[in-house]
Amino acid sequence: MENTEITILLVDDESDILEFLGYNLEREGYKVLKAKNGKKGLKLAKEFKPQLIILDVMMPGMDGMETCREIRNDESLSETLIAFLTARGEDYSQISGFEAGADDYITKPIKPKLFISRIQALLRRYKEPADEKNILVLKEFTIDRDRYVVIKNQAEISLARKEFELLQFLANRPNKVVSREEIFSNVWGDDVVVGDRTIDVHIRRIREKLGTDSITTIKGVGYKFDEE
Repeated sequence: MENTEITILLVDDESDILEFLGYNLEREGYKVLKAKNGKKGLKLAKEFKPQLIILDVMMPGMDGMETCREIRNDESLSETLIAFLTARGEDYSQISGFEAGADDYITKPIKPKLFISRIQALLRRYKEPADEKNILVLKEFTIDRDRYVVIKNQAEISLARKEFELLQFLANRPNKVVSREEIFSNVWGDDVVVGDRTIDVHIRRIREKLGTDSITTIKGVGYKFDEE
């Protein structure tokens, strides 16, 4: 996908931050939308379906966490990537952000080149591998890659993008123990820094949403998808 085909929504209550980030993204050819609060950002997200949303955590009214949860509750935005923007020293928990449905976080202030590098790393996750089947039929449920949904007992279950990709990665390797390092590398990417508990949070949310015990934790090693 070319940069000119990618829409990025910036949501921040500080005008100078919006201008700074928007300017650097537009220089790279991205289409940029801007909102100064969560309510407006949610409206633009539903209208334009951006590939990536960058959300400030601390905003008056509807903050970044609440906005993220609202976005993740909208099935039409299930493929949209979300990154939180947070200032150093803010009372912000990465775990809370990932639980809300974020894919990554960016700490400000950030230098333009590093910012663009992080955006490019994020957007690489948006590309779909050409060698994976679109539909994976399992004993308990079916994974539909085209629509990013899981079907269980004829009911569709929506997962956040990273939850879906993590489930699919494990399900494509049935009964094989997959290390945490392999998961980080293949689901998040080697150039993305995330907290140690990120995988644990996503696994827990997958289990809760699907009501499944197919994903087994192998202490000190990683996880295994049981399909026997």
